[in-house]
Amino acid sequence: MHFDAAFFTSLLSIVLIDIILSGDNSIVIALAVRSLPPQKRRLGILLGAGSAAVLRVLFTMLAARLMGVPYLKLVGGFLILWIALKLLAENEDSNAETREARSVWHAVWMILVADVTMSLDNVLGVAGAAHGSMILLWFGLCLSIPLVVFASSMLSKLMGRFPIIVLFGSAVLGKVGGEMIAGDPVLRPLLSPFHRADKVFEFVGIALVFAWAIWIRRRKRLAAAKD
Repeated sequence: MHFDAAFFTSLLSIVLIDIILSGDNSIVIALAVRSLPPQKRRLGILLGAGSAAVLRVLFTMLAARLMGVPYLKLVGGFLILWIALKLLAENEDSNAETREARSVWHAVWMILVADVTMSLDNVLGVAGAAHGSMILLWFGLCLSIPLVVFASSMLSKLMGRFPIIVLFGSAVLGKVGGEMIAGDPVLRPLLSPFHRADKVFEFVGIALVFAWAIWIRRRKRLAAAKD
């Protein structure tokens, strides 16, 4: 291993990739634990991030093989969209009993389902920037974990003070879901003749989240009017 300019360029690329891509994972964790009591929120973040770390180790070892698996990103994209809508609905629910019924393990399960696909993008991005260097690959893996924990903790606190962040966080997940669907190896050749088809899928994912939020708010107003 030569610690030359190319090494440090790859190192900087990995740091930037981790900062950018870890944000999506942090949003999932923050949304999932937001409805937990404060004393359980930190436990949910630690368990969720720890589970994500285990997944990233597995994905790191299988990164090259997973890169071209058909339908993986397609299914993962729909899962991310489903999670975005589900978490938004749960966080819009003002029923105290419903909120208290959500356990730490429920939050961890939601985090795991989302992270199965979202960690894949992170690992593949880092794997590409590492150019075959195992030192850089594992450095990127180890760096992503504290970034996710720190960002999740900060976001969950902000979501408690500014509920609008929940909506925008879900919209980010909608964008990620659309992007993953468009990037699946099965759909990519079919979409290649269409200019910026990936952006269209991202927009549809975001629009779906906002439409869902509007429908939830309208349903709540109608329920309040009946009461």
